[in-house]
Amino acid sequence: MFSFGQLIFGICFFVVFTSIVILSYKSDKKRQPQYFKGSYKVLVGFIIAFSLLVLIKYITQK
Repeated sequence: MFSFGQLIFGICFFVVFTSIVILSYKSDKKRQPQYFKGSYKVLVGFIIAFSLLVLIKYITQK
């Protein structure tokens, strides 16, 4: 499906992108904490939605 180089690029991109987003979030949260109240709920929602999509994919392929 993907070549070895594409997989390496995808993994590296994901790690770097996630790191940058986390660092940006931490610095912004220190400067303006009132905008980040309850933001963990959005993260939990994304994780649940992604998990459901992966689960549906594996269930329907069998």
